[in-house]
Amino acid sequence: MKIELKKWSHDDIESLKKICNAVDRKYLADRMPYPYTEEDARWWLGQVAEQDGKDGIFRAIMADGRIVGNITVERKSDVYRKDAELGYMLLTEEWSRGIMTEATRQICEIAFEQLDLLRITGLAYEPNLASRRVMEKNGFLLEGIMMNAVVKGDHIYNLCIYGKVCPSCRGAADPFAEDETKCRIEKNRKE
Repeated sequence: MKIELKKWSHDDIESLKKICNAVDRKYLADRMPYPYTEEDARWWLGQVAEQDGKDGIFRAIMADGRIVGNITVERKSDVYRKDAELGYMLLTEEWSRGIMTEATRQICEIAFEQLDLLRITGLAYEPNLASRRVMEKNGFLLEGIMMNAVVKGDHIYNLCIYGKVCPSCRGAADPFAEDETKCRIEKNRKE
């Protein structure tokens, strides 16, 4: 199976609507409207057109030429501006096929190249083992668990916080690290 990430365009309104209306919402944030309308899709795609490559990376997930999901890395702000948050959704019938693991690998690579990040954060409700495994397979480390942090419908969940450090930035926060492991940002400050 061929898995690719494609930039969203206004030609994808129907595919975006289909995904947002069909996706399993059990572990998604409530901010995504339901039902998801053409107006919602137009608004979101407009935001994507403005922000892609600046404040985030927004991609359609393609499996064998079909759009089957969405994946994003969105930059945080203020003192967290060198961090970004990973988010994704995949049509249920495409689960357990390795699609999201590969899509996550690809988007992290793009985000570290284009957004000048030190790290990417991923959040998952504790019982969402599949999502947690996707991040772990991509080198995200479990950094902590926030107890009773999510209220979703009638459920209260713990929130698992995962982090992936930019491969060229390992050791940047380590005062004992050798110069060659210092982050490219630290090196640029010295020059």
